[in-house]
Amino acid sequence: MPKIRHEPTAPTRTQRLASGGAIDAHCHDDHQIVYAGRGVLAVTTGEGTWIAPGTRAIWVPAGTVHAHRAHGELDLHLVGLPAAENPLGLDAPTVLAVHPLLRELIVAYTRTEDTNSPERDRLRTVLIDQLRAAPQQPLYLPTPTAPLLHALCDILRADPADSRTLAALGREVGASARTLSRLVRSDLGMTFPQWRTQLRLHHALVLLAERTPVTSVAHQCGWSSASAFIDVFRRAFGHTPGSHPTG
Repeated sequence: MPKIRHEPTAPTRTQRLASGGAIDAHCHDDHQIVYAGRGVLAVTTGEGTWIAPGTRAIWVPAGTVHAHRAHGELDLHLVGLPAAENPLGLDAPTVLAVHPLLRELIVAYTRTEDTNSPERDRLRTVLIDQLRAAPQQPLYLPTPTAPLLHALCDILRADPADSRTLAALGREVGASARTLSRLVRSDLGMTFPQWRTQLRLHHALVLLAERTPVTSVAHQCGWSSASAFIDVFRRAFGHTPGSHPTG
């Protein structure tokens, strides 16, 4: 098992990651806001994966072991906050909506020199105020712990377009639909259709970051039509996949 890097202080900075680039598992003693101004960012912990396009940021609590992965060229903006200061009151990774003002505040704060100037302090105060007001988004794909669910989830991760019912999938992994449904609820905290929709949305974001055409994304992710995909995507992200920011 690779050694987990420990960083006492969460950095506040901007860095660029190439498509497919990664930052290996690490943790720090501070909280951190992670935002991709370009591309799609995936943050993975032992509990699951959170994914964020340019309209979302991810809150990573102090002490959380996590890794980053870039889908598409990534402009990564990192904002560190002391562990004693938890303005959002969150103790688990959370996806936050980023409106245009919050985006500009994050970009400006991470690109200016880290000084104790009054101007930077005021910028930080407004940034935190806007973070407190940012709606939380349920864009989270939990990692199963039950062996039966590992098998089930591996099938659908390999092919998100697989549209078989839970009963049909159960015959492949050796369990009834009732057993799998109960396991999904207890282990993943959501229903099977909710989990499959989250998986498909995550996969769709990755494909869009790779500039795959919308119709092809809909097909590869298992929607019956491009219009059905567009409707689900708009409800999840607030805009259509055709207007999705990819860089």
